[in-house]
Amino acid sequence: MIAEPAHCAARPVLLLGAGGHAKVMLSLLQAIGANVLGVCDPALAGAAIESWRGIRVLGGDEVLDQFEGAQVGLVNGVGQVPGLSRRQDMFQALSARGFHFPALVHPAAWVDPSVQLSDGVQVMAGAVIQADTRIGVNSITNTGVRIDHDCIIGSHVHIAPGAVLCGAVNVACGAFVGAGSTTLQGVSVGTCAIVGAGTTLVKDLPAGQVVMSAPVRINESKYLSRQEKT
Repeated sequence: MIAEPAHCAARPVLLLGAGGHAKVMLSLLQAIGANVLGVCDPALAGAAIESWRGIRVLGGDEVLDQFEGAQVGLVNGVGQVPGLSRRQDMFQALSARGFHFPALVHPAAWVDPSVQLSDGVQVMAGAVIQADTRIGVNSITNTGVRIDHDCIIGSHVHIAPGAVLCGAVNVACGAFVGAGSTTLQGVSVGTCAIVGAGTTLVKDLPAGQVVMSAPVRINESKYLSRQEKT
């Protein structure tokens, strides 16, 4: 399916989670004029907080028992962090119950009309996705990402802010592509592999492997030392 910026406006939505990723998703929902019924978050509900960032706190996960899958769309506000499966687990469990996660595209993103976005895909502000790219379910294309032509992105993938995928890159299910990294044309990233922030990936990365650029060494500033002595 091809998502459009107003894809979810036809039916109300519930936001799941209230962490940092959920803040960004709420901003996206407001930008496309979605009807946000409220947020479901056990921590907020447990603290008896009734409102969060201008929307109602409906309760914890039990709130979903009050809805049929066809009544509302769900928005996954849980981010994807390497080594944690909560986002994927939530998507799969609630999809199995008949709930739908609409694909969401921020109005400030640019997505070529030929791009195929699956259920639950989230495309943030400033992202550019070029011709004939395909993105699998529940994947995040974060702020300022550049994905060029003919890329294939699997399910439950996170392309972190500012990452660049050159043409015909293949990113397998569950992989994490770190902030500011560059993956060269035709390179493949294996299942659950991790491309570290700032890395330039020039050859295929096998499943489950991690590649990191050399860390920056932070040395004491000679200037600061002189200033402290004066």
